[in-house]
Amino acid sequence: MARISSFHLATVLHDIHQRQRADGPAAILGLGTANPTNCVLQDHFADWYFHVTKSDRLAELKAKTKKICDRSGIKKRYFYHTEEIIGGHPELIDRTLPSLKTRLSIIADAAPNLAAEAASRAIVDWGRPAADITDQIVVTNSGANEPGADLRLAGLLGLRPTVRRTLLYLHGCSAGLTALRIAKDIAENNRGARVLVACAQAKILMFTSPDVDAAADLDKIIAMTLFADGAGAVIVGAEPAASSSPIPMERPIFHMVSASQTTLPGTEQAVVMNLRENGLVDSHLSVEVPRLVCGSLERCLADSLAPLGLVNASDGDGGRNGLFWAVHPGGRAILDSYEATLGLEPGKLAASRHVLSEYGNMMGATVIFVLDEIRRRRRRRCEDDAKEKNCQWGVMSGLGPGLTIETIVLHATDRQDEN
Repeated sequence: MARISSFHLATVLHDIHQRQRADGPAAILGLGTANPTNCVLQDHFADWYFHVTKSDRLAELKAKTKKICDRSGIKKRYFYHTEEIIGGHPELIDRTLPSLKTRLSIIADAAPNLAAEAASRAIVDWGRPAADITDQIVVTNSGANEPGADLRLAGLLGLRPTVRRTLLYLHGCSAGLTALRIAKDIAENNRGARVLVACAQAKILMFTSPDVDAAADLDKIIAMTLFADGAGAVIVGAEPAASSSPIPMERPIFHMVSASQTTLPGTEQAVVMNLRENGLVDSHLSVEVPRLVCGSLERCLADSLAPLGLVNASDGDGGRNGLFWAVHPGGRAILDSYEATLGLEPGKLAASRHVLSEYGNMMGATVIFVLDEIRRRRRRRCEDDAKEKNCQWGVMSGLGPGLTIETIVLHATDRQDEN
């Protein structure tokens, strides 16, 4: 074989690399969501929860739980676990009994089934067959199995055996953004790649009876009143197929222009998720999270927006009210913190507040529900929405263990206005 000069080799490698990469940014090409059928109204939750866990004797704690529900900004939540499932497995509510095996066996069906329902809707929205998916990213805070939900989901959807699978566990509320950031990199660096992102949450891993000592441990009570089950799915790809292509036309919903992650120093214990013999009981969600975020949020977002020219120092709000906002609704206090810290106008977080109200916090899946809600709102042709529809640039943001802030800058496309 002829000897290749280092200069020529570098040129060859560069050309190969360029041919492998897509031209243009990754885009969200399809969206889908799903929830279990078991719906519990938030103003009935305390009664339901203390009944199914046989804890009605804890009247004071039940009263405190009701007050937290009243202030949560949530109307209803959906759960995979039902009174029948809980009744059939007493170890789920007995803190002295090991229950991890039971929980994981329930989740082994719950997570992939929920993900498959959401993914099927995203594929229909995308308009191409499931067999065209080249990569799959499954994210769940519910599980510790291998083979896991990714392989089960691939089988349920009929994906090709060559699909490249990635499975992420226990990334908390920022899981959806983490998966989308990875999908963006895959799509932009692999020409023709079509990435299915599926996020599924089944709360059974952390569901347990109230602790008689929980009256002094507010974060445990908040977790029971906040989290819910659901799944969201997204199809991501770069260089969408045009109408002249032999494959079905693709129409981007949002372009993902940039993605970043920032970990706040000294906040490692603010959000903690540890798997133990009786589930995710060794978990911690500090009530201080909104305050911790306030000190760093503005700087983190400015670092993401400034390089794109989307920060306007002459505006009192830095130009932030000229953007649309897809913020993960970690809770009412988190949304209030974003609004106050960034000086956002009333209504800027309306989509996030609506999703929190209708579904609760479904961890990683929730931000996909927010994106879908923003799409629906942008499609409306009413005068009240005109100003918001003119916002073509937007920010998707969420918090996770670390304490970590994930940020993705979006650009909305004309597909929003389709009927």
